[in-house]
Amino acid sequence: MLSKLFLLQSCMIFLFIFSGPLKAQTQQTFTGWSAAFFTYKIDPRFSIHFDGQARSTDQLKDIQSFIIRPGLNYHIKNNMIATLGYAYIGNQRNISATHGWVPEHRIWEQFIINQKFTVLNRPSTLQHRFRLEQRFMGQPTVEQNELVTDRYDFAQRLRYFTRAIVPVSENTSFTDGAFIALQNEIFAHIQNSTNGKLFDQNRAYLALGWRVNPKFDIEAGYMNQYSLGRNNKTVNNIIQVAAYLRL
Repeated sequence: MLSKLFLLQSCMIFLFIFSGPLKAQTQQTFTGWSAAFFTYKIDPRFSIHFDGQARSTDQLKDIQSFIIRPGLNYHIKNNMIATLGYAYIGNQRNISATHGWVPEHRIWEQFIINQKFTVLNRPSTLQHRFRLEQRFMGQPTVEQNELVTDRYDFAQRLRYFTRAIVPVSENTSFTDGAFIALQNEIFAHIQNSTNGKLFDQNRAYLALGWRVNPKFDIEAGYMNQYSLGRNNKTVNNIIQVAAYLRL
């Protein structure tokens, strides 16, 4: 079942990345994202998750948003992880020529399944991640030429993420060297939809990375983010740089 889901997601990746007609019918933006992911094992059952991200505005002119996301992992099995976490998101907004940062708070729960497979004698990995988010989104007003957040709207969103890592070189085990990362994530509203629809967005991503050692990866790639608003559609063309540290 999970393999079929991954095949479906893979098809969606190529659809979103290489679909010229889809792009022609939507607003186009170009941004840069950076991310760092960290996992620290406390004992055989528990570990700490943390990721921090920064994202630019269109044409890389300024910082649009940042994310700080800690969590506590519970390792059910060697290949199954449950997580409970919190996230703080700062979004830059412009209302009536007044600029400022607007907060969003999230509580999130997720379940991860990791699988191993072989592609052309290359030991590869496949991850499935199911994440549920409770979002508390700041609603700003302008007071004395400043953005002030005095209330929050609540919504829930479900995310399904798949990611495959395939080494470039043949090996019996993959401990270092170049790899290709292929991933896709689809977002769906399940309560108080922010765009009035079930579908929120899809993120398709293709990257080239380097495994420095079994605990540290770096990568850079292209992400295609297709977002559906209430009255508009946006294709965000993203150059992303990411690092992964596992201790």
